[in-house]
Amino acid sequence: MTREEPLVAGVDLGSTYTKAAVLARDRIAGTGIRPTVVDLDAAAGGALGDALEEAGVARGALDMVVSTGYGRRAVGVAAHNVDEIYAKATAAKWLGSPWGPVRTVIDIGGQDSKVLRLDEEGALDKFSMNTKCAAGTGRFLEVMARALGVPLEQLGEIGLRSKAPVELSSTCIVMAESEVISLIAERRPVEDIVAGIHRSVAERVGNMAKQLGVLEVVFFDGGPARNAGIKAALERVLGVQLYVPKNPQVSAAIGAALVARDAVRYGKLPDGRPARGAEVASPADAPEGPGAGPGAGPGAGAGAGAGAGARAGAGARAGTGKGTRPEEGGGA
Repeated sequence: MTREEPLVAGVDLGSTYTKAAVLARDRIAGTGIRPTVVDLDAAAGGALGDALEEAGVARGALDMVVSTGYGRRAVGVAAHNVDEIYAKATAAKWLGSPWGPVRTVIDIGGQDSKVLRLDEEGALDKFSMNTKCAAGTGRFLEVMARALGVPLEQLGEIGLRSKAPVELSSTCIVMAESEVISLIAERRPVEDIVAGIHRSVAERVGNMAKQLGVLEVVFFDGGPARNAGIKAALERVLGVQLYVPKNPQVSAAIGAALVARDAVRYGKLPDGRPARGAEVASPADAPEGPGAGPGAGPGAGAGAGAGAGARAGAGARAGTGKGTRPEEGGGA
C-alpha cells in the first residue's frame, strides 16, 4: 500500500470502553470495542485486534497507530497520541452529515460531557467540558439504569413511551439515585422515571451547549448518542435536530486514525512537527495547539493549521470552561 493510501488505526482509551478504528483507502475498514480494564495495553490491543480482524488485515501491515482518550499516554501500541478534543473535531469534520458541514459537536462520554464548536472551514473554534460531576454523563445513566433494574441499552425505547415524565430535583448522581428509588417506591411508571432521567441529562448538557453557542449542523456522538430517548430530549432542549453518525461511540478513534493517516501522507503531525519522535500537541494542552485544515466533509485532511488551537486557547483564557485538560475524559 502506498503512502497515498496508508493503512492506519486509531485507538481511543475511554474511561468506560476502549475503541479502535482501522482506516484503509480513506474508508473505515474495521472497528472494535472492548471494556476499559486496569491493563490499558490489553484493552487497547483487544479493541485494535477486533478492528483488524473485521478489516481483514494483519497488525504488522499498519503504517501507524495513534491513540487518544484519557489513557492515550499509557499504552505502547501507538506511535503518537492526540487529545480527544482534537480527535473528535477531526472525526466530525471528516464524517460530515447529510445536512451540510458540522458546526457543533455534542459528546456524552462515560465520565464527562463536551461541546465543541467548529468554524466554517471545519476547524476547532472553541469547546467546553464538564469534568467535575458525573451528572450528564454515561455514568449517570448507568447508575440510574441499575437502580431501576433496567438494561442500559433499553433505556431509550422505555423512555420514549412516557406520557408524563417525572421531574428530578437533583443533578447529583448520589442524590438522584436516591430520588429514583423513592419514585419506584411511589409506584411511578418506569417509563416516566426514565424519561425524567433523560430530561435531566439533556438539560445539563443542553445548557452547556447553549452557553457555548449552538450552530447547526449539530453532531451528536458518544455511547449515549445511541439512546433515542436522550437524543429526543436534547432536541427538545436545544430546539434543533441532532445528527447521529453510524457508529457514534467510535468517533474519537476515527479521528485518531485520521491524524495517523495524515502523518503518514505528509510526514508530519498536526502541529507541523516531524511524525517521528514527537507527541501530538493539542489545544487543551497548550494555547497554540493544532487546528483542522481547510475543507470539510469526507476526504478532507485532518489538517495542520494552528489557528483553531489558538482560538481554543483564547477561549480558555476567557474563563468559560474551555481549555480544561481532557485527560480525565473518555467515551461511554
